[in-house]
Amino acid sequence: MLTVNMLDAKTNLSKLVSDVETGVEKEIIIARNGRPAARLVPIATEKKGHKRLGLMAGKFPKMALEDFDALDDEVATLFGTRPE
Repeated sequence: MLTVNMLDAKTNLSKLVSDVETGVEKEIIIARNGRPAARLVPIATEKKGHKRLGLMAGKFPKMALEDFDALDDEVATLFGTRPE
């Protein structure tokens, strides 16, 4: 943990932010008159993990397009409409 005074922080702000972003410093304490006044830490970002595609894969039986289309009348009846 690095501690810098306010004047040094103003002068070297870009470098301090870069050090925190890249992990060179975990956090930087900015002091005013020798007393800690602020903490410079990186913003936590979302982890870019795997996408949750295919969440229901394998949960339903495989169905041919003809079998799927054969259910149109049944679905229409459930919703109170008739297919054209």
